Parts: sequence; structure tokens; C-alpha cells
Amino acid sequence: MNEAQPPGPPADRAVVDRAVVDLAAVAAGIEQTNELLQRVLAKVATTPSIHAVFADAGYVYAAVGRLVAGTEDRRAFDLDAEGLIEAFIDKTRTIFPDSRLLRVYWYDGARRRLHTTEQQRIAELPDVKVRLGNLNANNQQKGVDSLIRTDLETLARHRAISDAVLIGGDEDLVSAVEAAQGYGARVHLWGIEALTGRNQADPLLWEVDSQRTFDLDFCKPYVTRRPLLYETYGEALAGGAACPPPGRDDVRFVGARIAAQWLVERGRETLAELLPGHPYLPGSTDQELLIEAEGLLQHSLRGHADLRRVLRDGFWDHLQAQL
Repeated sequence: MNEAQPPGPPADRAVVDRAVVDLAAVAAGIEQTNELLQRVLAKVATTPSIHAVFADAGYVYAAVGRLVAGTEDRRAFDLDAEGLIEAFIDKTRTIFPDSRLLRVYWYDGARRRLHTTEQQRIAELPDVKVRLGNLNANNQQKGVDSLIRTDLETLARHRAISDAVLIGGDEDLVSAVEAAQGYGARVHLWGIEALTGRNQADPLLWEVDSQRTFDLDFCKPYVTRRPLLYETYGEALAGGAACPPPGRDDVRFVGARIAAQWLVERGRETLAELLPGHPYLPGSTDQELLIEAEGLLQHSLRGHADLRRVLRDGFWDHLQAQL
């Protein structure tokens, strides 16, 4: 008669029991993890994406002015900034249909960081925040790039945005793009069509996730040319009034305007040849500048050596800024 095998030693049974308990705990842990993961995925699926627009106003004014009015000098044209910002917002709605706009950041310069009347109007727009850098004596913006980087990096780090639209062209913005991408945000570079070549730095174009350029037809409705100086002086002459000498600011503006026009007509390479001669112009070129300026101003500068120097200064300032 066969007898039943005696049970194993108590130590073996304890090992088996612990193994069964451990497997049950692992299974319970996996199930709990899966449930948590499903909750997270469900929350992510129902959370809308958020985007923001970061616009360098200095770039916008210069690029739009050059494209539509032939000059980047803000005194030569009026820009319907409110209308253009709304157009940018509408474009984001088309490109990011399932995303919510956080706000538009509008970066501009102002002396002592005090809002101009125009900047105040822009700041009052819904979903728009104006951020001001300094404006130096040469009307150049200072500190704007650092403001863009700070805002872009901060929002990306806190996961406040998933997509950033950057409107600008300065190579200094590359670090801002890299910082935002490092936190998982996608950066989309928008620009304004250039008359020749590009008005955005190549390293910036290489770094972003996508690019988009707005052409003349898009920008033209938002630009109104101001009356040219020669029209003002011409009206005075036609009315028989004695035309006073133009002011220094007007003459400097005309010099810059002629430089902008020559860049378009003669090409950057041709005018770049003038740079080694600064502050002097070849005699024939100086004569052309003088004749064209007198035509625009409707006033002779032959007896005003100081105004002729101002004219050349305006010409050189614009030329050096572009080249």
C-alpha cells in the first residue's frame, strides 16, 4: 500500500507562499500603474494645446516698411499695428485650429521705457502685452532680444505653451529658440518678404521647427504712406509762399530715404563698395545725392553746408545699418 508523500519541509512552503504574494503585489502594482497612465493620457487628450506669439516690433516695422513703402524709417509711413496684430492672430487660428491663444507679446523700444501714444493703444488691445526695451540716441532698440528670451524660456519651462510663433529676424534670438525647444515647445518663425535676399538670419532659420513668410499682398493693407517732404514744400512754392530751409531732421530723413531707394535700385553689392570711403562719398555719387535730395525737398542746399553734412549723415546711417 502506497502512502501519500509527506509534505515538503516548512521552509520550502514559506518560499512558495512568499512568491505567490510577491506576484500578486506586482500584478496589483502593474494594474494601478496602467490605471494611472490611462488617466494621464485621458487628461492630456482633453487638454487643449496653447500657443503664444512673440513679435519683434522693430523687425516688423522695418521689414513691412521696406516692402510696402520702400523705407524702414517709421516717419515715412503709418502702420496699422492693431490691424496687423489681429491678422497675425487670425493666421494662428488657421494654423493651430485645436490650440488656444495665450497672448501676443509685442516687443518695442521707447525712450526711458515710457509708452508712446501708439504703444498705449496697442497695449489696450485684448490678448496683447506690450514689452518695452530702451531706445538709444540712434533710435536703436536695446534689450528687446533679452526680453523675448526671458518670456519664451519661462513659458516653455512651465509648460504654459506648446507652440511659440516668433516674428523676428535677429540671430541673437537663436538662444531663445534653443531654450524653448529644450523644454519641449515647438518654435515657428514668421517673417516678412524681403525685396532682395533675406531679412532673417540663416542660423535662426536653421534652428526653428517651421517657417512662414508674408508677402506684399498680406502687408499692403496695413501701411499708409505719409505725404512726401517734396509735396509739402511743393505746395508752399505753388502757393507763392516763401519756402523756408528744411529742418535738419527732414534732411537727414531724405538722406536715409535715398539710401533705401538706391539699395533697391542699384543693389547691395554696388553700394557696399562705398563703405571703405566713409565718411566721404565719391564726387559723382555725392553730386547725385545732392541733386536727388534737392528734388525731393524742393529747396537748394548749395548755400547750406551744414545741411549737406546732415544729408550725408542720414545716407550713411541707413547704409551702414543695412550693410
